[in-house]
Amino acid sequence: MSEHRAQLNWKRKAPPEDDSTFCRNHTLTLNGGQTINASSAASFKGDDQCADPEQMLVAAVSSCHMLTFLAIADIKGFKVESYQDNAVGFLTKAERGQVVSRIELKPTIVFVGEKQPTEAELDRLHEGAHKNCFIANSIKAEVAVIK
Repeated sequence: MSEHRAQLNWKRKAPPEDDSTFCRNHTLTLNGGQTINASSAASFKGDDQCADPEQMLVAAVSSCHMLTFLAIADIKGFKVESYQDNAVGFLTKAERGQVVSRIELKPTIVFVGEKQPTEAELDRLHEGAHKNCFIANSIKAEVAVIK
């Protein structure tokens, strides 16, 4: 088992545009020392210049899927030159409040070398990545790869 840590720091201050509420801005420091400026989504009185939890969840799913995809592709002998994803998460109302109900991954992948995957092989690579992605396996939201 491995541990993954994030340190969150928040201190009360009035947001510049509305002193009747609290500022949602905070920082997240990851174990590698990277600091992320975070807030709630702008639609929830957050700062749109900061990452919000919903964006970070979508980014985590996208990153995990890509890393798993690259590992499987490498094992299968496919050489990936580049991988770009334009992932989108959908926040919807549910019985227990609002939830990220669906995350769509929209990867564009460039392979190099003589061995190029067929459409069926590409589908199997994505299926394997989805099945083995730690983050996708940890959430209830539907995760779909859109071509």
